[in-house]
Amino acid sequence: MSKSGALDLALGVGGKIKKEDVQSAAQQYENYHASYGGEEELRKSNYSDMVNKYYDLATSFYEFGWGESFHFATRWKGESLRESIKRHEHFLALQLGLKPGMKVLDVGCGIGGPLREIARFSSTSITGLNNNEYQISRGTELNHLAGLTKSCEFVKADFMKMPFSDDTFDAVYAIEATCHAPDVVGCYKEIYRVLKPGQYFAAYEWCMTDHYNPSNESHKKAKAEIELGNGLPDVRTTRQCLDALKLAGFEVIWEKDLASDSPVPWYLPLDTSRFSITSFRLTAFGRFITRTMVKTLEFVRIAPPGSNRVSSFLEKAAEGLVAGGRMEIFTPMYFFLVRKPLSYH
Repeated sequence: MSKSGALDLALGVGGKIKKEDVQSAAQQYENYHASYGGEEELRKSNYSDMVNKYYDLATSFYEFGWGESFHFATRWKGESLRESIKRHEHFLALQLGLKPGMKVLDVGCGIGGPLREIARFSSTSITGLNNNEYQISRGTELNHLAGLTKSCEFVKADFMKMPFSDDTFDAVYAIEATCHAPDVVGCYKEIYRVLKPGQYFAAYEWCMTDHYNPSNESHKKAKAEIELGNGLPDVRTTRQCLDALKLAGFEVIWEKDLASDSPVPWYLPLDTSRFSITSFRLTAFGRFITRTMVKTLEFVRIAPPGSNRVSSFLEKAAEGLVAGGRMEIFTPMYFFLVRKPLSYH
């Protein structure tokens, strides 16, 4: 089960980074971003270091507040956040037509919450690709606790250069992960390469929508906060993602921004104007308690120096996400289902 206590949060901050180096790592991470004077090209050229630092610093906060599946979901009225997250994962499995015996790849799998849920739901074998050592160690531990060590495994690698042979997998999916890629065409080409001909790739992508105006200051501010708080070199538009899929060689079966008709706004768990018992840690009061707790644990030297700094940029991310959602300029669930042609060159 997820590490959910305050002590787990405090001890987990920094991941594989030495505790005495958390403060400087947080500063180095911040300096990549526009809010601190960083340039997009710097983030792209150093994406591996930036994303690794981000997940070392942020994973314990994610697990504390969100559970094992670090993603958003469409949501029905009367449905809990946890229920919606599971349904979002099942939807992906159904779209891919997953069946027992299939060999599946999860690109950018985090600590493996979706991987475990989809493996149980579909009775498939799933390989989780992740370039962060701390997340893989947590995921391996959670696989063992769930009794899924035979059907679920992790491989540490960069999704821009995967260590798999051509035509290896029966299906590939990515959940809010390939947004970290510095070159989305290159990333999709790698996925295309390892997928068997005639098989499917499905994903939920973080994107700016057609409502985004790069000349609008409030739009730019929300985008910069999303990039800072989520380890992103840039946030692409839905059109850029669609064009990249076609350039990589995929046939597009269907695509849609699923946020556009979600009965309950996807950003509701982060909206501090709302209160929820089931998602208490994400409410304004719950986040205030977490913030105070982190400051206290850092002061008494249980949490490493810099923990509160990480908490602060994650708070800033939440503000950017809510603003982007309300203005309808950002979506975390641009969905697409694409196919690798049976005959290709």
